[in-house]
Amino acid sequence: MKKKLAIIGAGIAGLTLANLLKKYSKHEFILYEKEDSLSLDQGYGIQLSTNSIQILNQINFKKIDNKKIYHPNGVDFYNIKNEKICNLDINRFNTNESKYTTLLRSTLFEFLKDEIYTQHLRFGKKIKEVSEIKEKILIKFEDNSNDLVDFVIGADGIFSSTKSFFEKRKINPKFRKAIAVRGILKSKLDLDINEKNISLIMGKNCHLAIYPINKNNDFNLVCIIRNKIYDPDNIKSLIKQKVLNQNINLKKLFDGELKTWPLYSTTSIVPSSNNKVFYIGDAFSGFLPTLAQGASQSIESAYELFNLLKEEKSDVQSTYFNERYKRANIIKKRSNFNFFVFHFSSSIMQSFRNFFMKFLVKRKSFINSYLGKVYKN
Repeated sequence: MKKKLAIIGAGIAGLTLANLLKKYSKHEFILYEKEDSLSLDQGYGIQLSTNSIQILNQINFKKIDNKKIYHPNGVDFYNIKNEKICNLDINRFNTNESKYTTLLRSTLFEFLKDEIYTQHLRFGKKIKEVSEIKEKILIKFEDNSNDLVDFVIGADGIFSSTKSFFEKRKINPKFRKAIAVRGILKSKLDLDINEKNISLIMGKNCHLAIYPINKNNDFNLVCIIRNKIYDPDNIKSLIKQKVLNQNINLKKLFDGELKTWPLYSTTSIVPSSNNKVFYIGDAFSGFLPTLAQGASQSIESAYELFNLLKEEKSDVQSTYFNERYKRANIIKKRSNFNFFVFHFSSSIMQSFRNFFMKFLVKRKSFINSYLGKVYKN
């Protein structure tokens, strides 16, 4: 039976769901975005593992300009002195059709918006009030417009206002006492790294990831620094204190324009109290970036919900939540573990970590267990 859906939030999750609905279902939908436009500036890099590429291929991701994406061969691990520890081959999870991919966030947004931009996307829409009328949901927006729908999908991020309205409580993710610093590098800046791989540099209470994002020798830099407070006005001094004091040779990495924000994660995952309301992407569960699965899980969650709605499964809410909860827990535990291991402050613990990493990256059973469950087919 044909249904009408309101998708709240035009991020990766919302746009993915909209594309799937448009191409493969008869359901009506409108995508509502609180901002006045999509942010299509250059932004920063993201990583998409094979689990999400397989989904994107169903909405013709192959048409994307090949020069605007990159397929890294593996992950190289270094200590903070830029001394190589070991290498992890991620090609083992690739297929001819689906390969681990890095690209600019804006490149993915450009692709996702093409099919739904004019007909299905509405800007400047902030929820004012929600209510139920005859088994449907009435959404009233601050601009005095409204929509009566069968289902509402909250795709508006970790601080989801949609969840706040329907669950009748303020959403308070946990600040993880860590800061993310991002920038775009035009070269590898004389570092001794393999530019075809993802380079992960681990230091005391910090780590850096550098990886190519296209075929033009542009690289994404992300640096995660543990700090009890977020003070955007003193980021340069924080970088000097926490990172450059461990290796001054990394200074050039931070000479360009930088963007920063505090890191949050979802504390507890609970089902929607309304069986006509669903949460996808970070609105369902926000992860630390230490497994590089944020974008991939947004895409996955949209796909899981889409399949249930398309097939008109009974008890969609329970089925979706239970399956997504299991999946999110796997990602959450590994992201938290990486966050712990990457940032050892003790030199003894760092030595132990480096020793075991050299051993474990050679063990197919460990890699298939630790990453295989994440990059699942």
